[in-house]
Amino acid sequence: MTRSTRAAGRRSAPRAHRSRQRAQRAYRARSVSKAIGLTLLSALIPGLGFVLGGRKKLGAFVITLYAGLLLLAAFIGLTQRDSVLALAVDPSQLLLATGAVLVAGFLWICIVVSSHKLLRPITLTSVGRFTGSAFVGLLCFGIAVPTTFAAQTVMAQRDLIGGVFKSEKDSKSATRPNVDKKDPWAKKPRLNLLLLGADDGVGREGTRTDTVIVASIDTKTGDTALISLSRNWMRMPFPEDSPLHKIYPDGFYDPNGPAEQAEYYLDSMYENIPKLHPGVLGASDNEGADALKVSVGEAMGLDIDYYMQVNLKGFEQIIDALGGITVNINYRVPIGGDYGSGPGSNGHKKPSGYLEPGPDQKLNGRDALWFARGRYGLSDPSRQERQRCTIHALVNSANPQTLVTKYQQIAAAGKQLLRTDIPGEILASFVTLGLKVKNANVTNVDLDKRKNFPTGQNPNYEAMRELVQKAIQPKTKPIASTPSSKPSTSPTKKPTKKPTSATTKPPAGEPQNLNDACAYDPSQTGTN
Repeated sequence: MTRSTRAAGRRSAPRAHRSRQRAQRAYRARSVSKAIGLTLLSALIPGLGFVLGGRKKLGAFVITLYAGLLLLAAFIGLTQRDSVLALAVDPSQLLLATGAVLVAGFLWICIVVSSHKLLRPITLTSVGRFTGSAFVGLLCFGIAVPTTFAAQTVMAQRDLIGGVFKSEKDSKSATRPNVDKKDPWAKKPRLNLLLLGADDGVGREGTRTDTVIVASIDTKTGDTALISLSRNWMRMPFPEDSPLHKIYPDGFYDPNGPAEQAEYYLDSMYENIPKLHPGVLGASDNEGADALKVSVGEAMGLDIDYYMQVNLKGFEQIIDALGGITVNINYRVPIGGDYGSGPGSNGHKKPSGYLEPGPDQKLNGRDALWFARGRYGLSDPSRQERQRCTIHALVNSANPQTLVTKYQQIAAAGKQLLRTDIPGEILASFVTLGLKVKNANVTNVDLDKRKNFPTGQNPNYEAMRELVQKAIQPKTKPIASTPSSKPSTSPTKKPTKKPTSATTKPPAGEPQNLNDACAYDPSQTGTN
């Protein structure tokens, strides 16, 4: 042996010794089944496989990073809800979140594959190698599927936000208020939102807003008053400072026309005002909705802040995506049917069927739509009440599990069929307020049909304004009377407690809790 060979042997000895030490510290499974079990464990606790395989520093780093991210996510979720909501409605942040999800999924898969290579036996048969590789492949597939689903859901959210809730600079509204973007409700004790159901389906000419509801929301508590307007009201007023007031000083109707003017109904304003007076209120992406905001606000004595419009066919799709809604049906509700008069009519038709009465009826999108809009043989107030109950059931059905599993379907339907002038800049504040509404008190404001609008030709809007203001005023607790110093000598009677039931209704004009208004009460007829 030469001198150079002996020197090379001495230099390689320490390296060989270090390699043996690392091999001793590393753990190798003795069987494929144990390797599979350890790989699964390393997938549940990323980095553990590196520690067992001898890469302790790398493994400790990955485990620490993993635990730190979990703790950070828990902390943010529990204490920074507003920040999370702001991220969830910001298209640019959602794009970053999509990238983060995909990168996290890719790194997770790399950790699983690397861990298996470190932990599997050194000598493997072809069967053992195939079994281990197949298991790792399935494990990676199990990671890739939810990762891809999460990324698609985030992108669906981004698509919905960007398509429906446009920024102020990318949208036009003649009636949208100017608010503080950081705290929109700081100087606004109540938010008034106009809900429109547009009946622009196949076979109908133009667009009619058969559903017009005002949701007046207490921005501190979330308590909400729902006010339904009848589709056949005429002479809808306009504020004195509105250009439309100069054209219709006595309300929206033709003074030279007949008493029955279907083209001057409330449900015709959305389409007819932009046709008759284009651009009268200023630049707008939805002139019909702006005209309704101005007129409905004047009729109810409220400043309408924003509108939310849904095509009724889209309403059906959203309910199907949610898995249906549960309502109480107190009388037979017609499916279809038309008396053959009024705008958009197709002649006299009898209903094709009926929704039968019963408690806790689970309705799909089609049946829920007819529950909300069926009117053949029924009164308009009864339909308004069913529409409010439908909204109430829809809010209650939006549970987290359904939203997570079916959100892509909901977002796809929403993007195509929702319109609004709510700007994207304040959407996070709207979501926070919506969470309050879900857990708050929701009431129906009775506008007293017999007194204020026995017919739709000349409703008493002034009287209705008084009822609305009374209903939305904050309730004050009565001041306790000072007890008398002298004890009463007369026997005291215990107050008689009247039994309450679903049929008990407050006096006309008084708000009614929707849980009571929508309860099962088969004594109702639907004609009141």
